[in-house]
Amino acid sequence: MEEKLIYGKPIADRTNMETKAFIDEMKKQGKRCPKVNVVLANDSPASLSYISGFEKLCASVGMAYTLTVLKESVSQRELNDVLDMISHDDETDGILLQMPLPKQINADEAILHIDPNKDLDGFHPMNVGKLWMNQPAFVPCTAESVMAFIDASGIDLKGKHVVVLGRSNVVGKPVAELCLAAHATVTICHSRTVDIEKEASRADVLIAAIGKARLIKSDWIKPGAVVIDVGVNRDENGKLCGDVDFDDVIDKVGKISPVPKGVGVVTNAMLLHSAIAAYKMKEMGKNI
Repeated sequence: MEEKLIYGKPIADRTNMETKAFIDEMKKQGKRCPKVNVVLANDSPASLSYISGFEKLCASVGMAYTLTVLKESVSQRELNDVLDMISHDDETDGILLQMPLPKQINADEAILHIDPNKDLDGFHPMNVGKLWMNQPAFVPCTAESVMAFIDASGIDLKGKHVVVLGRSNVVGKPVAELCLAAHATVTICHSRTVDIEKEASRADVLIAAIGKARLIKSDWIKPGAVVIDVGVNRDENGKLCGDVDFDDVIDKVGKISPVPKGVGVVTNAMLLHSAIAAYKMKEMGKNI
């Protein structure tokens, strides 16, 4: 069974090593250190835990880090002004606006105040448009992580049939376009798809990002398919699990990413990878 599993840690470790090596080289040359700024406007335990882990990762690779904390009562204008200010800060390479935002905030409006060239989440319409035009762009980190797992599986997407279960702006849509750019034939399925099981069973690569615990069974899987499980759910016993019923499909898949220890392990590494791309673009005139 182990030979079928694609774990996230080796992918994250390799990406973080590359990030650290680049930062170490910049320091050796006496150049400015890459820097990220995280903007936080909520004090939920989940957000605080995430921020703490992200800060530790930045420290481990030598990335400069700033946390901008705002009151949960922050107004739209105040948040917009803060994002404008950070966007114009020459020392900041990447901006991460921590979600969720307070109920009085329009997230779409706030994102417009992030410099597209510092938009680590890849949510700015400029980056979304560039992605769909097959131009260099910042891409949501989960979608980028999925592509790293596909690469680690050893499959060549050219000419393959990819089925994406889910059409979110964070995963489904961007990962579909990334697969198209790799010359795959892509089908996007969602809650209104007729006979979704049949569509899934045609996939050489199945990407599950629906958000329903263990929904996908073995009859959804083409024998030998690569399955990337993006789902993060809790089952009836409170146990963390994916969208795929792992025990039911393991004998049928060619490769599979587990939950936990899968895609979620890699996302922060990809955020810092994007920060390095932003730094290179600014300091060296290189494309993302």
